[in-house]
Amino acid sequence: MNNYPPEYDNSTSAPPRLLLWLAMIFLIVLVLAAIAVAVFMVNDRRISALIPVVGIGLMALPIASVISALFMRNGLPKRLWLWIAVLWAVFLLAISFGFTLYYRDSLPPRYQEEMLTYAPFMRQFMRPTPQGGIVPTSAVTSAISPADLLALPVEATASLEPTETSIQPDEAPTSEPTMQPTDAPTEAAVVPTSTIEAPVIQPTSEPADATNINTSFVSSSRPASAFMYGFRWERQGWNNCGPTNITMALSHFGWQEDQNYAAQFLKPETEDKNVSPGEMVNFVNTHTGVRAITRIGGSVELLKHLIAANFPIITETTFTPEGSDWIGHYQTVVGYDDNAGSFYVYDSWLGIEDGNGLPEPYGQFDRDWQAFNRTFIVLYEQSREGVLINLLGDLADVNLAAEHALEVARQEASQDPTNPFAWFNIGTALTRLERYDQAASAYDEATRRLLPFRMLWYQFGPFEAYFNVGRYDDVMGLVQNNLTNGAQFVEETYYWQGRVFEARGQTNEAIAAYTRALSHNPLYTAAQEALNNLT
Repeated sequence: MNNYPPEYDNSTSAPPRLLLWLAMIFLIVLVLAAIAVAVFMVNDRRISALIPVVGIGLMALPIASVISALFMRNGLPKRLWLWIAVLWAVFLLAISFGFTLYYRDSLPPRYQEEMLTYAPFMRQFMRPTPQGGIVPTSAVTSAISPADLLALPVEATASLEPTETSIQPDEAPTSEPTMQPTDAPTEAAVVPTSTIEAPVIQPTSEPADATNINTSFVSSSRPASAFMYGFRWERQGWNNCGPTNITMALSHFGWQEDQNYAAQFLKPETEDKNVSPGEMVNFVNTHTGVRAITRIGGSVELLKHLIAANFPIITETTFTPEGSDWIGHYQTVVGYDDNAGSFYVYDSWLGIEDGNGLPEPYGQFDRDWQAFNRTFIVLYEQSREGVLINLLGDLADVNLAAEHALEVARQEASQDPTNPFAWFNIGTALTRLERYDQAASAYDEATRRLLPFRMLWYQFGPFEAYFNVGRYDDVMGLVQNNLTNGAQFVEETYYWQGRVFEARGQTNEAIAAYTRALSHNPLYTAAQEALNNLT
């Protein structure tokens, strides 16, 4: 019997089970969203960091909705749990199929690669690399045989005053940016770009034999080990080893900006696969109070002397990340130890073991370095230019450096004719010396030895050599290869495409190609000048 008056009757019915079920599902969504926001913020606002959260959500939400509907089935519409299970299955199947297509055809490469970190099986859905993963071989039969190439005279050609502004087209510096750092470095103060001139490096004595660089140096003239300090290590972002390494090397002089600042000028297009040594040198010379030069034909012994003299060095090299294949890379070399038989590097991808850097045995270091003709960048203060000149010897002259690289590459090709990098280096050295007929033949031999397809993401000597001997079809073949293997964001690809169009009288197509190159890098001087000549 109800003892309360009618007006105080507070009996109510329970909320509908369907509403309770929906509220519970909504709560799960809110929790997942909160976790996603937290993960996003903690990981420097990287969208790729959300991949595991989304994956967990796509598993947890269907399971929770189906199980909760099953347990609450007495208060829910008949067989709601079964219909929910079917709808989720159809939805997830459609999402999986659609995302696979999007991943393969439309997702930017940086997200494709980051996705593989969390779901390695997705590699199976990526399109295969063209030509079996190698640079295509030309159908042209060269008149110069491999044996002839190995017997060619080196020919001393050093006659021009060497300067960093005399860079070959494959390493043409971009136009001078105007933005200045927001925070001045502590030691090497930033100076206005208008006051900086490209450093002129000249030998102070007669150049040594091109086959025996720095013969005056012997191991006893330097310590058995040496290390440089004061570097700030930074983990690289996507395809950002160039800006990151130039930042790490500059930190030795007190530079405080990070890789993102350098990347604004070195690679305005995030997906750009390549920042050339010439571009990095130009950035240093126009944006800092430090100087830089780049040369090919370095050696293990030369690097040791530079380190012992406290000159930061960046080398262009290669490595193979776990689960991937051959790619180009930069490393900042900070020390060496003859007793351990190793260089010590600051690696923007692999990290550092301690303050001395990551050890890398001399033999492995040199084998990886060979793929890029032993290219190195040296950073130095203007007041120490004379010291650097003496250390470089004949490598202070860009032409003698190319001749030395040519002789070393020929020796390596003679010792192992199957080595594609040795033949490629012959071609690159000959291209630097403007001996294009011979260079084209060397590149032909290199491609017959199965070069990795990414080689032409970073080095453009074959484009230049083939173009200058009128082998336009071969240039366009390399262009097409790049455009279908992930290098569609590399501006040099469109530049050489434009050069061929222009040479063939296809002006509109050439303008479109140069414009496309500039859309990926508005600071690309060579493309801008070529475009200006046509408009």
